[in-house]
Amino acid sequence: MPSVLILGGNGKIGQRSAEAFAAAGWTVRHYDRKTGDMTKAAKGADVIVNGLNPPNYHNWATVIPQITRQVIAAARASGATVIIPGNVYNFGDQPGVFDENTPHLATTRKGRTRIEMEKAYRDSGVQTIILRAGNFIDPDGNGDIMSLFVLRDVAKGKITAGSDPDTLQAYAYVPDWARAAVMLAEKRETLAQFEDIPFEGHSFTINELRNTLARYTGRTFKISRFPWWMMTILSPFWELARELREMRYLYALNHSVNCEKLHRLLPDFQPSSREAVMCAGLPADIHPNQTMRSDRIPLVT
Repeated sequence: MPSVLILGGNGKIGQRSAEAFAAAGWTVRHYDRKTGDMTKAAKGADVIVNGLNPPNYHNWATVIPQITRQVIAAARASGATVIIPGNVYNFGDQPGVFDENTPHLATTRKGRTRIEMEKAYRDSGVQTIILRAGNFIDPDGNGDIMSLFVLRDVAKGKITAGSDPDTLQAYAYVPDWARAAVMLAEKRETLAQFEDIPFEGHSFTINELRNTLARYTGRTFKISRFPWWMMTILSPFWELARELREMRYLYALNHSVNCEKLHRLLPDFQPSSREAVMCAGLPADIHPNQTMRSDRIPLVT
């Protein structure tokens, strides 16, 4: 029975990956960050899923290289394949459809840190799979963009837009991402030493999200703009405000992700429906209108 070591098991990537690998019959082990001995923890593992992130958003440039060195050392010692959730920070502010051939032209510190991280894996000789996606949506929130940003005031009938509500954005449902990661892990012997694999997920605008949620719940939602001006005022005193301002460009960037490569590698992979993913971010206390029950969108596909 193959074995996977999950790094960051309390986060959305780690939690959903653990569930997906267990469902596929893998032995799932978790890395205890308090021990600090990742190499020992990886002994006997066939795959390492790196769901670790710095505990603070501002210190990526310091902590991510440290994590990267640890993971590479652990993978070398165990011979494990590393799977990493990539993001679109690498592409900078160029709009369009992103794929594995899109130039990495990061315009932020976080984007440049991710480029350096991926280069370290590419040069390490460790088999690495970057499964790259847009904004992650987790059914339990768990610090995702829906719970923290877009739907933070949905109970008050408000949906927050970071820019023009007709801006197209890429989203990935974390359970779907995790299932794809398992399928790639199970065919790792046929893959290259370094694989950059875009995960399409679904792309939609805030206006499309509002319309779908209105149909599902029977409620009316207003769209409010995020107060970026407040982040400008607070940034000299509040580091999170400074970090948010750095990533503001993403909310105004029309983009989607091309998954032709993923479909070639995993022709049998079936993601959850677009509507199910859009509704998955709703908090539990938002219930559909009973009169619309026949029109409701199933959350399980």
